[in-house]
Amino acid sequence: MSVRAFFPALNAGRCAKQSPLSRELLSRIKLSFNTGRLLRWGKCPPRNDILWLTLFSLTLFSCSSSTPLATPQLVTVYSTSAAQPWLPPLYECAGPSTVISRVDDSSIADIILRVGEPEFLAAPAYQIDTEEILIVTHRQSPVQNLTLEEARALFAGQGDSSVKVWVYASEEDVQVVFDQFVMEGRSVRPAARLAVNPQQMSDILVKEVNTVGILPRHWKVGDVRDIYLVATVPVLAITQNEPEGVIKELLVCLQK
Repeated sequence: MSVRAFFPALNAGRCAKQSPLSRELLSRIKLSFNTGRLLRWGKCPPRNDILWLTLFSLTLFSCSSSTPLATPQLVTVYSTSAAQPWLPPLYECAGPSTVISRVDDSSIADIILRVGEPEFLAAPAYQIDTEEILIVTHRQSPVQNLTLEEARALFAGQGDSSVKVWVYASEEDVQVVFDQFVMEGRSVRPAARLAVNPQQMSDILVKEVNTVGILPRHWKVGDVRDIYLVATVPVLAITQNEPEGVIKELLVCLQK
């Protein structure tokens, strides 16, 4: 089949019909390409579909040349295990213009989240919430509510030896609070079990009846009960320097 068979108007030796609106539009358009003269198109004016395709292409090109979006700013964050419940609010505060990246080394973090004050604090710190540190046991445990002296004796190994006592590593923020307010310089009994984080502590206290451990209020779930309130302490966001820009905005948002 010849090319002419696909174009009846050309095969008939005449131009394709155009609508009155298109003829009026074309009559108003004067195109010049640096020659100072109108373009000539011979006997037949350009077809409607070609004209509209050209205008559509020019519009598409103009839309595609918009200003590119700004690159999101990266903010590194270190969180202790006990302070993890405050990570979701931080992500919500970040929005689309900020990328939050968690790191395992607090020395390189832009923001450090922790429960309670560290022993030595030389960097700027901002309170974003409060947390209660509790001594917790299983609901069916024989251990009842404790006084400060009874709590200290139990964790020092002077109480009921049949009760399994769980603590954290000495550098963990929750343990620092516990040692400060309960032990007051005394050592935890050597037979005490060591939990890696509050999640493990919570799981153990829910499953084992004759156990006692330390939990932040936000981590207390399941069939357990608190038997002593150790302290109510601040949740801190610590920065390397005075916060500016997006870091300052994040801290202000967390404090709301």
